[in-house]
Amino acid sequence: MGPLLLGFCNWSTLGVCAALKLPQISAVLAARSARGISLPSLLLELAGFLVFLRYQCYYQYPLLTYLEYPILIIQDLVLLLCVFHFNGNVKRAAPYVILLVVSWFVLTLQKWIIDTAMNLCTFISAASKFAQLQYLWKTGDSGAVSALTWILASYTCAILLRFVVMLALNIWVTVTVLRYRKTVTKAE
Repeated sequence: MGPLLLGFCNWSTLGVCAALKLPQISAVLAARSARGISLPSLLLELAGFLVFLRYQCYYQYPLLTYLEYPILIIQDLVLLLCVFHFNGNVKRAAPYVILLVVSWFVLTLQKWIIDTAMNLCTFISAASKFAQLQYLWKTGDSGAVSALTWILASYTCAILLRFVVMLALNIWVTVTVLRYRKTVTKAE
């Protein structure tokens, strides 16, 4: 049962990631507007995906462990171009795309750069979500933001929820053990 469930989780996550941004791209194209989409959120997400992909390539992990990231990056680049198109200036996307390409090479100039960037990857991804939330709270308008895209993104994270729950419980047990540890005194 375990290997079958793990296989399902891996392949379903890959399948969901292959289509993750398609509802968002479709919604933007249908609305002919990028209203509600936070550019900083999108750029941070792209940066996080890029770092993760570059790290996996640098350390030569098996392709199946990171195959979804090139797909996500391509979808985010298409979405980025759509955002700039509907905001009136596609040429403004060029510096961001150039920065992403340059970053691809800079990340591996020194081992410590890619390692540090990877350690910041969770923070970058979280900052992306907070940037989108902040934008939605500020405008009070979700505009062309696709709820289906966010549901699909939630699904890919829910697979990892088990590890977060187990981490929290392990920390709780550790704290409890330390709290109730009896002090051993040496006999004189």
